[in-house]
Amino acid sequence: MKFPVHYTFSNLKKAVHDPALFLVEGRRLALSANAAYSRLRGFNGTCKVIEEDWDNLIILDGCRYDLFEEVNFLDGRLESRTSVGSESWEFLCENFQGRQLHDVIYVTANPHAPKLDDNTFYQTVNLLKHQWDEDLRTVTPEAMTKEALKIHEKHPNKRLIIHYMQPHFPFIGEKGQKIAHAGVTLGNKTSNEQTPHVWSGLRDRKLDIDEDFVYAAYKENLELTLPHVRKLISSLDGKSVVTSDHGNLTGDRTRPIPVKGYGHPRGFYAPELVTVPWLVIEGSNRRHITTDPPSKNEQMDSEVVENRLEDLGYR
Repeated sequence: MKFPVHYTFSNLKKAVHDPALFLVEGRRLALSANAAYSRLRGFNGTCKVIEEDWDNLIILDGCRYDLFEEVNFLDGRLESRTSVGSESWEFLCENFQGRQLHDVIYVTANPHAPKLDDNTFYQTVNLLKHQWDEDLRTVTPEAMTKEALKIHEKHPNKRLIIHYMQPHFPFIGEKGQKIAHAGVTLGNKTSNEQTPHVWSGLRDRKLDIDEDFVYAAYKENLELTLPHVRKLISSLDGKSVVTSDHGNLTGDRTRPIPVKGYGHPRGFYAPELVTVPWLVIEGSNRRHITTDPPSKNEQMDSEVVENRLEDLGYR
């Protein structure tokens, strides 16, 4: 039998001196069992986004349907969809990997995007290198909107996918910046052991703040992002859809073992993780879309990608 790498004699001694660590490990095991149960039950995400009707697909990373429904002030017809994944890379693989979408430009701040095949889209514009905010340790909504509008001006006959990193942490608002998370505390790198990312920190009881405060910071991230999304939509022609790649567990009771879940583990098909918003804005003039041979993409340095994955809590 193969045991997890953290099952060491040293950690066993720590747990003997701090029995609460046994409870932490019990919660982890229960959540893993619940995730496995969700896979055994079977899952068939119903929304292949590339097959839907839109000129502009705006993705809000890690945005729950109920949070969007509460906060949204954008005009449009709000529906829900079932995402094909509970985590970003799963979403990208199921929707885009192995396809040739040469009528689409993908503008993104998600660090999983470089793992897609180079010729998937007509062009992939990754902002992780040139638009990275070193203080906030993410790409801001303002930067994303600005770059997306530049791309549309240059390529007016392409469908656009614009992938904002918010409301996914790091949290960029006044509340959120009070939280040390994702291996980062107020812009200064620390080790993940000292400062766990926010959702695993809540799960393992390693944060000095409660889940209500973290949820408020998560909500604040969306509130700060939507004005920039509104500016983007108002500046683009064609039909726009605002959605999410996946949701997020924020202390929801999972099943069948009733333990609280946090974050967005891959392959865990809880409703809070796969039910996503689908806001349709019909727009005025539909765009004339053309398909062309793919443009050469700027290659992302592997070290940059790894650093961004760490900063955004994926490592």
